[in-house]
Amino acid sequence: MKHFRGVFDVENVNALISEAIWMKHNPLAHAGLGKGKKLGMIFMNPSLRTRLSTEMAARDLGMDVQVLNMGDAWTPDFEEGSVMDGQEVEHIKEAAGVLGRYFDMLAIRAFPGLLDREADDAEGVLRAFEQYGKKPILSLESATRHPLQSLADMITLEEQKKKKSPKVVLTWAPHVKSLPQAVPLSFAEWTLAAGYDLHIAHPAGLGLDPRFTHGAHITNDQNEALAGADFIYVKNWSKREPYGVPYEDGASWMLNEKRLDIAPNARIMHCLPVRRNVELSDDLLDSPRSLVLEQAENRLWAARVVLKNMLTDILINEKAAIPY
Repeated sequence: MKHFRGVFDVENVNALISEAIWMKHNPLAHAGLGKGKKLGMIFMNPSLRTRLSTEMAARDLGMDVQVLNMGDAWTPDFEEGSVMDGQEVEHIKEAAGVLGRYFDMLAIRAFPGLLDREADDAEGVLRAFEQYGKKPILSLESATRHPLQSLADMITLEEQKKKKSPKVVLTWAPHVKSLPQAVPLSFAEWTLAAGYDLHIAHPAGLGLDPRFTHGAHITNDQNEALAGADFIYVKNWSKREPYGVPYEDGASWMLNEKRLDIAPNARIMHCLPVRRNVELSDDLLDSPRSLVLEQAENRLWAARVVLKNMLTDILINEKAAIPY
């Protein structure tokens, strides 16, 4: 695995999930694999779980890790042919080029701007670091995907499912501001790739990009989707058209225990952070139904298995390049 930017970089999704679970039960495996290798983690947006779990996983594999918050550095200019007579003092060509000389692998976190859909869909920030850094790229969340979160979600589903083909529901939830579509898009993409029966519920006008949801059952009737669910993934997202606009009349979509009488055995999932009693009620988050902490714990093993596979690819290529 050279890069990890989305499910398209994974040769066998279910094999990767199984390997992560094996590593969870064998935490000392591959402990020295990354000795002498350097990971540069670049954050253009805040992070709690992603930063800590990835840094811990890298150090557990023996890597040297350096973290750069872009607020502590020059904010780069990303425009091709830019006349740099404004606030930006460094271009991404030099910034990423320098980082590529310092590190063996670059991990990037960059949210969408939610102003220009075409620009966000193009993943310009991630692509620029890949193009000019010339090193393997690990996405810590991008404009359209959050693959480490999705892999952790798949690990959680595999560990918690009671039957071979559970009913998995992704439902929109209310929020106080516009949120990106990266987590729901990524969850849909990975769930379908892993072979799950995915149902998506959202208010009219909040459809997700069909490139990510092809093969899912999609409805505007939340109760229809929830009935008989085994797993319910709760997440807010803003509109795709007009782009980035929040849906302001969705309070009735918040789930609580009473509403889940139609899904008595359903377990609740959320990527965190969660707005209590806005997205999800206290009685669900504090109940045995909740899997949010299990998901968060599995972020460690998602990061560990991805880094292990990326390091293996680096080491194989280095060995192949040695002249004999």
